[in-house]
Amino acid sequence: MLNQTEIVRQVLAGIARLLAGASVRWIDCQPDTCQRIYFANHTSHLDALILWSSLPAQVRQLTRPVAARDYWEQGFVRRYLARHVFDALLIDRKNIKVHQSPVDLMIKAIGDTHSLIVFPEGHRSVTDDVGEFKSGLYYLAKKRPDLELVPVHIDNMNRVLPRGEFLPVPMLSCITFGAPIWLEKGEPKTDFLNRAREAVVNLKDR
Repeated sequence: MLNQTEIVRQVLAGIARLLAGASVRWIDCQPDTCQRIYFANHTSHLDALILWSSLPAQVRQLTRPVAARDYWEQGFVRRYLARHVFDALLIDRKNIKVHQSPVDLMIKAIGDTHSLIVFPEGHRSVTDDVGEFKSGLYYLAKKRPDLELVPVHIDNMNRVLPRGEFLPVPMLSCITFGAPIWLEKGEPKTDFLNRAREAVVNLKDR
């Protein structure tokens, strides 16, 4: 029997998919409960919710979105959803400690079981363009080379919840999962980050 939290998760996932009209495509990749880092372009506060809700239930249970603490701890509803429904890993962007980097927190949080959803641009884009990736994805790949890094392209979410708006506008969006990549032996950071970004960009027209 489903507990209350799981019922809320399933209902919320259904509402999110309905609002966003999200279609989901898996290209050269299949849903799996193995440990992965899903990395995606970022245009809306709803990106993490939509990507998370697009995963099959058994995968979703093991996948934690990484989100900004300053946004998701504003108000009871956001805080409840982040902590008790998404099981999000909240990162403090304004008070990063020297001996507790965001990458170290992510690695500790996933242990040997969980996967993560990350947005390597580090901020929301106001256009359809995918910005340069920050170095966190590289260090995740370097410290946990066993993890599959799955590129994800999120299309049209900037129109479902435009920047500065609070209520989503029902529209059609598309979530595309691509083939996993890994950090190659000796691959420079810049080359890897460019390759990872291209993996996301190339999914738009597949």
